[in-house]
Amino acid sequence: MPKTKRGPNDRANSEERLKKTIGHMEAAEIAMEYAPKEDVAAIKKKNEQRAESIEELEKEIKSAEKTGLKGYL
Repeated sequence: MPKTKRGPNDRANSEERLKKTIGHMEAAEIAMEYAPKEDVAAIKKKNEQRAESIEELEKEIKSAEKTGLKGYL
């Protein structure tokens, strides 16, 4: 799988990205039940990455709430 270049981080939609990431993670968990064995490892790795993203997004949202900048970043 080719590496993709990430764009700038737009913090204005962190909550939306968090919800989507959680949804994708849940869908992947269900898909693992039906996926061929050779795909399960790749799905697990991607979900590990999603878990890291979720932690970072939660920190970002909390930070914005603490600074009072929610919706302005």
